Amino acid sequence: VSANTPGKSLRHLSFQLKALSIFPSNFKCQIRGHRVSPPQNFTGYESIKQQYSPQIPEYFNFAEDVLDVWAEKEKKGEKGSNPAFWWVNDRKQEVRWSFEELGFHSRRLANVLSGACGLNQQDRVFLVLPRVPEWWLVNVACLRTGTVLLPGTSQMTARDILHRLQTSGARCVITDESLAPLLDAVASQCSSLQHKILVSPTKREGWKNFGDLVRNASSDHECVKTRSDDPMTIFFTSGTTGSPKMTQHSHSSYGIGLTVNGRYWLDLTERDVLWNTSDTGWAKSAWSSVYAPWIQGACVFIHHMPRFDSHTVLETLSSYPISTFCTAPTAYRMLVQEDMSSYNFSNLQHCLCAGEPINPEVMEKWRSATGLDIYEGYGQTETVLIAGTFKGMKIKAGAFGKASPEYDVQVVDEAGNVLPRGVEGNLGIRVKPHKPFSLFTEYTGDPDRTAECYVGDFYLTGDRGVMDEDDYLWFVGRADDVILSAGYRIGPFEVENALIEHQAVAESAVVSSPDPIRGEVVKAFVVLTAEYKSQDQDQLKKELQTYVKRVTAPYKYPRKVEFVEQLPKTVSGKIRRVELRNKEWGRS
Repeated sequence: VSANTPGKSLRHLSFQLKALSIFPSNFKCQIRGHRVSPPQNFTGYESIKQQYSPQIPEYFNFAEDVLDVWAEKEKKGEKGSNPAFWWVNDRKQEVRWSFEELGFHSRRLANVLSGACGLNQQDRVFLVLPRVPEWWLVNVACLRTGTVLLPGTSQMTARDILHRLQTSGARCVITDESLAPLLDAVASQCSSLQHKILVSPTKREGWKNFGDLVRNASSDHECVKTRSDDPMTIFFTSGTTGSPKMTQHSHSSYGIGLTVNGRYWLDLTERDVLWNTSDTGWAKSAWSSVYAPWIQGACVFIHHMPRFDSHTVLETLSSYPISTFCTAPTAYRMLVQEDMSSYNFSNLQHCLCAGEPINPEVMEKWRSATGLDIYEGYGQTETVLIAGTFKGMKIKAGAFGKASPEYDVQVVDEAGNVLPRGVEGNLGIRVKPHKPFSLFTEYTGDPDRTAECYVGDFYLTGDRGVMDEDDYLWFVGRADDVILSAGYRIGPFEVENALIEHQAVAESAVVSSPDPIRGEVVKAFVVLTAEYKSQDQDQLKKELQTYVKRVTAPYKYPRKVEFVEQLPKTVSGKIRRVELRNKEWGRS
């Protein structure tokens, strides 16, 4: 690492490796021959830059212009036998759809949205489902009707749901039995909400049943005409202050922009079977479970597990013809702690990760067990792939690769000036004289927060990094206080806001803290009110953790809590989270 890492980020990186080291000195893993799959769609990094030249038509719709084209190829015998969609669960149930079948079922659902629900183009649909086939049908049906999809994670609380419904003005919500009671609890406060659709074999008062609606709908549906820059989807993403922002993407920004992910980073063809493990509420699921693979005609594979289980994942990789596997570094950290010597990874050809930095030690253990390297990628909800390690490139442990051909990525200062190689600064994407079409449209309804992202000629990602002499990019840390824990993006404001509601908390500050499995976790520094200072602190920690789980999404709760007499502040009274964060990470 030290030979290739720019000097300024070396101290941070070397500390991270020590902090995240999870392997005892006697850790052993079966050594397998190193396997390198040659690129299928390019010859090398330079060839990607030369051949990547996307054309953006005035009108574009992913369902009609991509999915239906693959369905026609199937009919003509011009496509291989792989299904478009392959779903399994722990009960050995399976669903396989060809592109033609995907079209058939999604057109019926499209008729439900535009017919029974009376939704018009650009009306908003709030979707909260786990990894079940219906989630994919709703994605495609919304494309066909031109309605704007708002995905959400199943871990949301009633408060989270209320904020999203009120802010977005969604007219329709689609969810399952687990979240229906929370929707019912807040629906009366959401004047725009007109239709509630339940994905369940049972009925629920006040809800339309998904299965009944689709069974009774016609499969004849004409796809609406959508402009390339029309809104297509909105993801809620957390920031350092305020409520989650509505990040809006157009039909082309993801529908065409994610070509760079599917064709080059994932390096997929129609012969590939891709398993991406992302939660359906996150943009990574749109990236690698919808658009990127289907652009290439590849099969989207899903194993629906109630919760992540290392043994099940390894067994699935051994039992099914999965050629490409993409998951979070946290998952890899868990997988390499298993005894992997008894599993067969002969079908697996390409492994990738994204969502947070991966430590080199994990990459080495995975290579020893499978013979395969892990290719890192870097992006955001607001973007497609910003940078990555592509097949054929040298993998520098600790770096996340070179700039995607989609963007001109530079390290810049606070004024937007490009910094010399080896100097730490803000990771930025050039937007002048031409803004990349694959960049998000806006934070909907929030022009001030949208404008804050741009400095000079650049969009700032909010991350700090370094570019070395070979054009590799190295992640140093977040420029703001957002916490990346096991791939989840957590804003400190949301956790602090929940804590302050508890009568024991006078004030609090939330920062990241190193963790051997999740990379980093939420830690809360809490100043107690006078009447609680004498109470049992272990019991109080558990009480505060339980309270946060109850009032906000459970993954946001502080896994670490430290009681302090006071918080460090600026002269104007603002909490200096950076001081607390540096303390946690051992930085001076």
